[in-house]
Formats: sequence, C-alpha cells, structure tokens
Amino acid sequence: MLSRFFLYGCTGWVLEVLFTGAGAALKRDRSATATTYLWMHPIYGGTALALEQVSARLESLPRPVRALAYTALIFGAEYTTGWLLRRLLGRCPWDYSPHRWSVNGLIRLDYAPAWYLTALLFEPVRDGLRAITLPSPRHASTEAPPSGEQAGVEPDEGALQVGVVASRFAAPRSDLAF
Repeated sequence: MLSRFFLYGCTGWVLEVLFTGAGAALKRDRSATATTYLWMHPIYGGTALALEQVSARLESLPRPVRALAYTALIFGAEYTTGWLLRRLLGRCPWDYSPHRWSVNGLIRLDYAPAWYLTALLFEPVRDGLRAITLPSPRHASTEAPPSGEQAGVEPDEGALQVGVVASRFAAPRSDLAF
C-alpha cells in the first residue's frame, strides 16, 4: 500500500504539472509555466487510496456512475485538505478566490469536467499500479505451498532444471582467469 501511495502521489504531481502547464500555454505563456506544491503528493496519494476503498464498494455500478462518485470524493478531499492547510499554515497553497465558480477559494466547480476525466482514468491507473506493486502469485508461492499441495513434495522436472541452471550461475567458477 505504501508503494501505491508513493506512486499515486507522483502520478498526481505529473497530471497537475501537465494541467497547469497546458493552461499556461493556452493563456499564451510561451514558457508554459507549470506548478504544483509539495503538499500535493500526500494529498494525491491519500485521496487515491481512499478512491480504492470506494471503488471496491461501488464495483457493481456502471463506470460512469462510479466516476461521478469519485469526482465527489476528489472535490471533498480538495476542499478538506485546503481547509486544513489554511488552518495549519494560515493559507491554502492554492487560492481559487478570484474565480467565479470558486467555493471558499478552496475548490472550483468549473473543474468538474477535468476531475471527472481524472476519475474515469483512475481505475486503469489503479489496476496498472496494483499489477506492479502487489506480489505476483509465482513469487508469493515461495512463502507457503499453494492450497492442495503438500509441503515436502519433490518439485517437477522443469523446476529441477531451473534450479540446476540457477546453481551454475551462483557457484564460483575456478576456470576463469583474471
């Protein structure tokens, strides 16, 4: 879970940099200046882990409906963390006050389409991160024999061949001259 937290945070940073950089470019900023905040990493990581929990409960619903729920959770996380940062730091790192669709300067309702698109992308990103962070069944089987197999049973011929090849690489070679 800690590795997914870290990867979700980094993914959030990348998306935010792309979003703010594209926004700057559309405003004719030739350098396409992009910004994010260090605070955003734990916010993105924690929010995505919360989305994992919600997605498990909503899996029977159609994906567009799940994405609406995720969008609401994203807005809630952005508002709550912005409010907490304002209380802790005296200000929120992002300030949407000048914008028409701002709620207390902490969220922008006109960002709903962008958050909905992000919510639609959440499940494929989650599945990809789970594939690389959760132990595969092949590696997990070294800890305990799979159900239905007994401990102490001899491995099959293919496993013995792999073991022989592996031992050749592990054994010191005396025939090599340096």
